[in-house]
Amino acid sequence: MSHGDQPIEMRRARRDDVDALLALEETAFATDRLTRRSLRQFLASPSAVLTVATLDREVAGYALVLFRSGSRSARLYSIAVARQAAGRGIGSALLSAAEQQSRERGCEAMSLEVSVQNHRAMDLYTRCGYRPIRKLPGYYSDGGDALRLGKTLVAPSAPPAMSCEAGSP
Repeated sequence: MSHGDQPIEMRRARRDDVDALLALEETAFATDRLTRRSLRQFLASPSAVLTVATLDREVAGYALVLFRSGSRSARLYSIAVARQAAGRGIGSALLSAAEQQSRERGCEAMSLEVSVQNHRAMDLYTRCGYRPIRKLPGYYSDGGDALRLGKTLVAPSAPPAMSCEAGSP
């Protein structure tokens, strides 16, 4: 995937990405940020996949997916895109990667929580086939409400019902 002259590269996060991920957390979220300790734990956990998107070898976004043993549902725990990289299709590319990783682990569904105030993210999730499950009053540490959204994932061999690639309607 690329945008103009800058290719967007996706890869597993590494320990040396932690400082860049923390900086992204600071700019992307006002509350409920991941800490250095939690990022390191997720990197080492077999039940988590932390993917980064890079532009010109700089971290431009990430997606963190959690898996529960015995469950066929994955949870998109967090996703963020750097402000200076917004509008380049990174969010949709990360979401597609998270869904693919989930399908590869045998998951049939993905859920996530999103702030009711985050209209840009809600638009992305809706465009990619996520539907509301329920409202979560006071979900965030600042008292903000969230919506839990979910999507049934198609099998890896089946054609996707709806694409999350950049530029998809």
